[in-house]
Amino acid sequence: METPAFFSAIFLGCLLLSMTGYSLYIGFGPASKELRDPFEEHED
Repeated sequence: METPAFFSAIFLGCLLLSMTGYSLYIGFGPASKELRDPFEEHED
Protein backbone atom coordinates (compact mmCIF):
# COMPACT_ATOMS: atom_id res chain seq x y z
CA MET A 1 0.00 0.00 0.00
CA GLU A 2 3.00 2.32 -0.02
CA THR A 3 3.04 3.08 -3.71
CA PRO A 4 3.32 6.59 -5.11
CA ALA A 5 -0.04 6.15 -6.83
CA PHE A 6 -1.75 5.50 -3.50
CA PHE A 7 -0.34 8.65 -1.91
CA SER A 8 -1.14 10.66 -5.04
CA ALA A 9 -4.75 9.49 -4.92
CA ILE A 10 -5.02 10.41 -1.23
CA PHE A 11 -3.47 13.82 -1.91
CA LEU A 12 -5.81 14.55 -4.83
CA GLY A 13 -8.83 13.42 -2.83
CA CYS A 14 -7.93 15.70 0.08
CA LEU A 15 -7.28 18.56 -2.32
CA LEU A 16 -10.67 18.07 -3.96
CA LEU A 17 -12.46 17.95 -0.61
CA SER A 18 -10.71 21.06 0.68
CA MET A 19 -11.48 23.03 -2.50
CA THR A 20 -15.12 21.96 -2.33
CA GLY A 21 -15.37 22.95 1.33
CA TYR A 22 -13.76 26.32 0.68
CA SER A 23 -16.07 27.10 -2.23
CA LEU A 24 -19.11 26.18 -0.14
CA TYR A 25 -17.85 28.45 2.64
CA ILE A 26 -17.40 31.33 0.19
CA GLY A 27 -20.80 30.72 -1.43
CA PHE A 28 -22.91 30.21 1.67
CA GLY A 29 -20.83 31.40 4.63
CA PRO A 30 -20.57 34.84 6.23
CA ALA A 31 -18.66 36.24 3.24
CA SER A 32 -21.63 35.54 0.94
CA LYS A 33 -23.37 38.71 2.19
CA GLU A 34 -20.83 40.78 0.22
CA LEU A 35 -21.36 38.91 -3.06
CA ARG A 36 -23.38 40.68 -5.74
CA ASP A 37 -25.74 39.16 -8.27
CA PRO A 38 -25.12 40.69 -11.73
CA PHE A 39 -28.39 39.27 -13.05
CA GLU A 40 -30.45 41.15 -10.46
CA GLU A 41 -28.64 44.40 -11.22
CA HIS A 42 -29.52 44.33 -14.94
CA GLU A 43 -33.02 42.92 -14.74
CA ASP A 44 -35.52 44.72 -17.00
